Amino acid sequence: MGHPTQSRRERLRETTAAEIKTIALKHMAANGTASISLRAIARDMGMTAGAIYSYFDTRDALISALIADVYTSLADTLEAARDSRPAEDPAGRVMAYGRAYRHWAVTNPEEFRLVYGDSVPDYQPPEGGAAAEAEHRACALLTGIVADAWPRAQHLHVSGTHSWTDYDPDFGALVRDSFPGLPPAAVALSLRVWGRMHGLVSLEVYGHLRPQVLAPEKLYLLEMFDLTKSLGLTCPEETRDDRA
Repeated sequence: MGHPTQSRRERLRETTAAEIKTIALKHMAANGTASISLRAIARDMGMTAGAIYSYFDTRDALISALIADVYTSLADTLEAARDSRPAEDPAGRVMAYGRAYRHWAVTNPEEFRLVYGDSVPDYQPPEGGAAAEAEHRACALLTGIVADAWPRAQHLHVSGTHSWTDYDPDFGALVRDSFPGLPPAAVALSLRVWGRMHGLVSLEVYGHLRPQVLAPEKLYLLEMFDLTKSLGLTCPEETRDDRA
């Protein structure tokens, strides 16, 4: 059976909700996360405050919707990049994931800052919901890549001792549900891998590399090659493309 056709009213509502989100991101880009205000967005759109509350009943509901959209966009991007390489090419998958992560961040700086920058003042995230599910999906992709590499990587990381008590209980439960049998040491490795990817990307997005580095992508790729080695993987020559 085909999907039911949206009514004109439903299409207009969907378009207006998307415009509200777009303007919220513009306000945030110009003045920071504290500037997100339903009343200010309504003024920009020529709407009454009452009308905009029929789309998002609170500012926090709007922020939660934005976060869910951002994490979903990021997860879709990373998933497509990972799957662009076959499972038999784990090094290629790591490199594709890493490149996609940086490219998404530098082309979507406002979205990156929303989920990885300073927290929105007084924002109270709901328990569970679409935002939490989308965030977990984005995080689980990298954990999955590390889990696939763990048989090759574990002998390189025998010095560290880790247990599930090192992690937040809810986080640990999510990981164990998603990756049964994955040891806590592999989880630590996935967090370290993410930290290395995220560190240089954050410096670039926030402009901290600009005074020193003219070719940030080249620097990032060198870090990715080294990171891939830390997973016990070897980049084939066609993957080791240093051109920016």
